[in-house]
Amino acid sequence: MLLTKNIQKHICFTESNVIDVLKKINENKSRIIFVVTEHGHLEGSISDGDVRRWLTEGKNLDLNALAKTVMNRNVKKFLVGTERSVIEKIFHTGVDCIPLIDDNGHLVQLAFQARSGFFLGNREISDNSPSFIIAEIGNNHQGSIELAKELVDHAVDANVDCVKFQMRNMKKLYKDSGKNDVSADLGAQYTLDLLSKFQLSTEELIEVFDYAKSKGVLPLCTPWDLESLKVLEEYGMSAYKVASADFTNFELLEAISNTGKPFFCSTGMSSESEIQESVAFLNGLGANYVLLHCNSTYPTPFKDVNLKYLTRLKEITGQLVGYSGHERGICIPVASIALGATVIEKHLTVDTSLEGTDHKVSLLPNELKDMVVQVRQVEEGLGSDKKPREVTQGELMNRENLAKSLVAIKDIQCGEIITRDLVEVKSPGQGLQPNRLNDLVGKKAERDIAKGSFFYMSDIVGQINKRNYKFNRPFGVPVRYHDFRKIIKDTNLDFVEFHLSYNDMKVDLSEYFNCEESMGFAVHSPELFANDHILDLCSDDPEYLNQSKALLQDVINITKQLNKYFPKTNDPVIVVNAGGWDSKGFIDEGLKAAKYQLIADALNDLDLKGVTIAIQTMPPFPWHFGGQSYHNLFVCADEIVSFCKKNPQIKICLDISHSMMSCNYYGWDLLEFVAKVAPYNVHLHIVDAKGVDGEGVAIGKGDVDFPALMKLLDEVNPKTQFIPEVWQGHKNGGEGFWSALEFLEKFN
Repeated sequence: MLLTKNIQKHICFTESNVIDVLKKINENKSRIIFVVTEHGHLEGSISDGDVRRWLTEGKNLDLNALAKTVMNRNVKKFLVGTERSVIEKIFHTGVDCIPLIDDNGHLVQLAFQARSGFFLGNREISDNSPSFIIAEIGNNHQGSIELAKELVDHAVDANVDCVKFQMRNMKKLYKDSGKNDVSADLGAQYTLDLLSKFQLSTEELIEVFDYAKSKGVLPLCTPWDLESLKVLEEYGMSAYKVASADFTNFELLEAISNTGKPFFCSTGMSSESEIQESVAFLNGLGANYVLLHCNSTYPTPFKDVNLKYLTRLKEITGQLVGYSGHERGICIPVASIALGATVIEKHLTVDTSLEGTDHKVSLLPNELKDMVVQVRQVEEGLGSDKKPREVTQGELMNRENLAKSLVAIKDIQCGEIITRDLVEVKSPGQGLQPNRLNDLVGKKAERDIAKGSFFYMSDIVGQINKRNYKFNRPFGVPVRYHDFRKIIKDTNLDFVEFHLSYNDMKVDLSEYFNCEESMGFAVHSPELFANDHILDLCSDDPEYLNQSKALLQDVINITKQLNKYFPKTNDPVIVVNAGGWDSKGFIDEGLKAAKYQLIADALNDLDLKGVTIAIQTMPPFPWHFGGQSYHNLFVCADEIVSFCKKNPQIKICLDISHSMMSCNYYGWDLLEFVAKVAPYNVHLHIVDAKGVDGEGVAIGKGDVDFPALMKLLDEVNPKTQFIPEVWQGHKNGGEGFWSALEFLEKFN
């Protein structure tokens, strides 16, 4: 059984529609969705069987019906903390997933029968979670409590999940009370000599455990004897490690299992038959544990690591597996991730030349840090074998520039049959892919297609025609100067949002506008300017900062010039991505306040009279460097509110796609996010998102619950203007925008 707090893929809101519920059931592979209110209160469940029943019994079948009309209200549930044995009895009745609620009825955990794993505090350890990384300090502290704490600090800096130590009661563990027997083998004498010199007392170890907790890292310990286990239980240790030397010590294994705590077992020095025997013993006790493939040679030759045994170990035991390494370097533990390791343990030292065998196989602090970084990169790169390959957002962007499209060789009139001799393949890839050639040939053209123009999917499946739309708030679409006239024709847009490129800043506006326009407008400032300058109003480089300020002032001046042609708009909105990105990682929380102040100071230096600056809410991973940059500011709702309260002249543009990705990444609720920032929001980008970096996907194809969102916006931002900022929505005369408006119009 796996208890997990990662419930997002398994819930929907009462106001979600049935089609979205079906999509989620299909995606999560669990055959069930739990229905909650916008505040997380569990209301019911919907299984694929419930949907079938509703389809066969319903008189007015409508896939846009609300989840609450289909759900089963008699869902079986338990309070968080219910004994595992009680929950497991329900599994025997055929139930695969059970919701766990708090005292107020909020859904906080799910219990899955068909998965293995457990939680250590808030950290999930399972096949579906990031690997649990243990920095083994052991006795590398050399008996010094100061060095032990220093090693904890290094482990924290490396972003490990856990620091581990060892506890021995020498009198109970060794014959002759651990006295160094001159007749003993040389190896035993050497080990006893080291232990006699480099042990920390129980009181000192407990002080180090508490120090680790104060630094935000989990302390664990290996008890080498029953007396040490008793001491650690009295302390309240949350989990244990079983050393390879004790994996066949059934007395100790049973005692650790009886604590009810999860633990990790190294399998070094054990044969396969011994491993299977110990696994059978532990399973009989109902223990929660992970097997760590290990070779107990110090250091282990690469030829003896046998890393592929990880897959066999998992197959023959059916247990979670990990890797505990004694080889030199970091390549082996990093590679273990690709073979299914859910836990990694490596020794840590400050000096590999110190006395003791462990130091020789230990990583230095910078090596441990590199290992953690590479492990996380490999995890991210592994992806999933449970779903078909999809083209990523970065690939889509490159396909636009590098791939090929089907293009008209000559003018084609509406109603004309498209024949093979009218089509050729050319770059770039902004139109219909060449593999659709046979689908295109023979179709009747539903529009006039100019020579050299791209064909689109709508030329195969049918055109999406724009029309007049009805919304209870001002609505518009993104445009460029060159397509403005074409986009606004034959529809009733209230305004347009000019998306400026840095080249657009050089044009003579009179080439495009020669009279007063009857509609409103807004401007989206470029992020990328000439010479690869990405706008950043909080740069630590004064020269870069001044250049960003000067470029934004140019945008402001252009906006004021546009206002002469669009006089209907008072104080036009300028959407700005103000900066705060970093290509190396998320910055320290303590640095954010100064960054926000830099942005406020920069804007105060500009002439903002006659315009409204609306800083765009941002995702955690912006488009810079193919989505591998990190955004630190205007991502968190509470920080946005704080900034706007201090700087009331600055507003925000709520970008739903960006904020959905932030909510997905940080585990926030989008509706709560929107409600918080709504008082400062003057402009909306309404668009869908998928995951943490799927930006601007077609509306209705991502993670946004639009019925609930639009209902909330009617309450908190009733008259705020919006555009559907669909990526590449301008293609084929804006068909992506018209499709989005068709979708959104349903929620008026």
